[in-house]
Formats: sequence, C-alpha cells, structure tokens
Amino acid sequence: MCLGIPGKILAIRDDRGTPMATADFGGVTKDVCLAYVPEAEVGDYTIVHAGFAITRLDEAAALETLAMMDELGVIDEELGGESEGSAP
Repeated sequence: MCLGIPGKILAIRDDRGTPMATADFGGVTKDVCLAYVPEAEVGDYTIVHAGFAITRLDEAAALETLAMMDELGVIDEELGGESEGSAP
C-alpha cells in the first residue's frame, strides 16, 4: 500500500537549494522534501507521499486522519514498521 500520511513539520532546512524538513509521524521522524509546498512552516501539518510533502492541512484534519490510520493499522505498514502504534 502506498498512502499519503499527515506529518508535522519539526524543522526546515535548505539542502543544496532544495527545501527539506524533518517531520513527525506519530512519534517517527523522517526527512521530507518541501519542493511542492515551499510555503510550509515549522508546526504545519502536511500530507507526505513517497518522501514529498504534497499539500498542507489543518491540525484537526491531520490528527483525525492519523487516528483513523492508526486504528486501521496502516501507519506501521506505510512507515516501514517504525511507528510506535499511536497517533499524537
């Protein structure tokens, strides 16, 4: 399965001209490319697919989606088994 997962941006940096971020996915952090959402800021939630942030969304929608994905057990699968099994 290959789903977009909401992640909270913890830090933003420039990587040789490409905006990159560290994002939190319910306790698992991953590097994310912000090339498609350069307006994203620290604290924003984004939908991340294949390592690319593809859109921003509000916190309520992000937390609701993470809870639903956790309940369905798909977060572990999408994050390669690194999730702690709970949404923030």
